[in-house]
Amino acid sequence: MSDTNVGNKTVVTVISKISERPASRDACLVVIYGMELGKRYKVDQPVVVIGRSSKATIQVDHESVSRSHCKLINTGQTIMLRDNDSTNGTYVNDELVDEYVLRDGDFIKIGRCILKFLVGTNIENAYHEEIYRLTTIDGLTQIFNKRYFTETLEREIGRALRYRRHLSLIMFDIDHFKKVNDNYGHLAGDHILRALAAAIKTRIRREDILARYGGEEFAIVLPEIERENAAVFAEKIRMLIERTSFEFESLQIPIRISVGVASLTQELEDCDALVKRADEKLYEAKNSGRNRVIS
Repeated sequence: MSDTNVGNKTVVTVISKISERPASRDACLVVIYGMELGKRYKVDQPVVVIGRSSKATIQVDHESVSRSHCKLINTGQTIMLRDNDSTNGTYVNDELVDEYVLRDGDFIKIGRCILKFLVGTNIENAYHEEIYRLTTIDGLTQIFNKRYFTETLEREIGRALRYRRHLSLIMFDIDHFKKVNDNYGHLAGDHILRALAAAIKTRIRREDILARYGGEEFAIVLPEIERENAAVFAEKIRMLIERTSFEFESLQIPIRISVGVASLTQELEDCDALVKRADEKLYEAKNSGRNRVIS
């Protein structure tokens, strides 16, 4: 791997070992975030151009995408992704790349669109597995989506009531996120959402559920945790985000969150009521100055 500076960007050129290169098998790209979610594009031509132009093999009609943004070169032995000096760059697995030999499962980010590269001997089965995955996972952040969160919270509430266990819910969102998008652009905003989710994902237990509730709002379901300990954990999350260095294209972007905490009680025994209470605490945190936890 070698790094070269182009303007203010660091371009990563990835050179794969022969043994790591994928064999000649069926390959496709699946849209997991943006434009036509779930759409599949076969990579069966020698050259596949991705860009905003109507002449592109795969058209991604968004202002953040260059007319001829990048291309895939299929040699029969490998599939190489090559950036075409695009304005906003081409990312693979969150790394800005110039050339890259694609591997099964790689995430390609072009503007605000994310495509997943699939290659294998049973590409049809892999595609259907990915479509099923999209019913539970948010394509941008790669954490659970709102649908999965709601289904899981209802199930955990039933379990907690049946066995008389504690259950808490944390709801939080990014303070002044609109200013992040306005000042740094939506590509930076998307990067922040992904990085924030990745940072928090490392701090939760296996049984906890971290989900993107919508936009810049997130939720964490905490089985068998009472309100006091949930509030302590929420404060640790708040401090983690405050101390994390979020960087996009060499720019440091300070991020803060406001957090609301609610727990299962006799008055809050269903999903809607628990979410409403946590949301009320979240907005109380925002209205009292932001960057704080209210429980």
